Amino acid sequence: MLSAEAQAQPITQVGTESMTRLATGFEEFDRVLGGGVVPGSVILVAGEPGIGKSTLLLETAGNIAKASEGSVLYISGEESQAQVRMRASRVDAIDDSLLLAATTDLGTVLGLIEQNKPALAIVDSAQTITSQDVDGISGGSTQVREVASALIDVAKTYDIPIMLVGHVTKDGAIAGPRTLEHLVDVVCQFEGDSQTALRMLHAAKNRFGPTDEVGCFDMSGQGIEEVKDPAGLFLSTSEAPIEGTCVTFTLDGHRSLPIEVQALVTNSVLPTPRRNTNGIDANRLAMLAAVLYRHGRVNLLTKDLYVSTIAGGLAKEPGCDLAIVAALASASSSKPIAKTTCAMGEISLTGQVRPVPQLAHRLSEAARLGFTRAIVPVSRSSRAPERTPGLEVVEVSTLADALEALGVR
Repeated sequence: MLSAEAQAQPITQVGTESMTRLATGFEEFDRVLGGGVVPGSVILVAGEPGIGKSTLLLETAGNIAKASEGSVLYISGEESQAQVRMRASRVDAIDDSLLLAATTDLGTVLGLIEQNKPALAIVDSAQTITSQDVDGISGGSTQVREVASALIDVAKTYDIPIMLVGHVTKDGAIAGPRTLEHLVDVVCQFEGDSQTALRMLHAAKNRFGPTDEVGCFDMSGQGIEEVKDPAGLFLSTSEAPIEGTCVTFTLDGHRSLPIEVQALVTNSVLPTPRRNTNGIDANRLAMLAAVLYRHGRVNLLTKDLYVSTIAGGLAKEPGCDLAIVAALASASSSKPIAKTTCAMGEISLTGQVRPVPQLAHRLSEAARLGFTRAIVPVSRSSRAPERTPGLEVVEVSTLADALEALGVR
């Protein structure tokens, strides 16, 4: 005879009253999760060492402990309670409702969760917890699979959301068996350059929301702060136009980000001129320099080229091609491009300017940030493109036309 919990019932009779999402205190985090933490869900947050995973989750624990009526349980398998307490003081995550525990034993972890029944449990990290019931070292396939299965079972049984910190391998993949990613409900990647303060949170898997959202955070000595409007991160603060710069707009999920491309062109004293890049694909730069010479009549083949973005921004999608060649042509001709002008488009080997996806979304963001002129590819659609108020859209079909419109030919 099946138990009451195992009985099948019509989907129309299944209640969702208990599925109210729990706010993390970070709007950026909530958007990536699809609106907040779903009760009973298991969330894996992975990233490179020192990127800020533990700090992000400790601040989240503090936010929820201060706002929620229940307690929050933070279990550390890597630090002592005193060490976690020191970090919590630094990031202002101190609250009587935040419970700390330091253990690597799975049985103890499960007992703490069952005993306290917190509003949220955080385990840092999944690879350090071991079960006495199975063989293998901590972080091994057998142990990770057992730990994940047990934590998922207790999360579903008591309707308690659990966040796990996950380690990554040297190539950026989540350490342990892929079963771990299949078992959990949400997999988040916390990424960023250790040399900059910018951090990006992506959802690689999400059973309760989209996987194309991105959250922006800023790492500082006081912890992690969310960046609701990251426009200022990737743009220079100079008000006067400067030669060798051009702004483009990239897409990261549903968010359109402005990226300023900066270029420096100098005479080379080497047999093979330098091609140094930061935030831009070096092979793409070599190709664009050749196209610029053949179809734009700008000879940079014997020059040293230095191309970079600001604050760790990435301009590696094809839609950034037009801004890269515009910055190179501007630096070569010593003619600055207006600060209120942006350029978006892919450059083909034939010198054609090809369309980019979701152009209307990019133009809308450009207008919101105060840009008044945009150089874009000719629309392929038979109907007239939608106009963005306050933004002059100049359509071009060739590289030569684009350079002419930008005033750098």
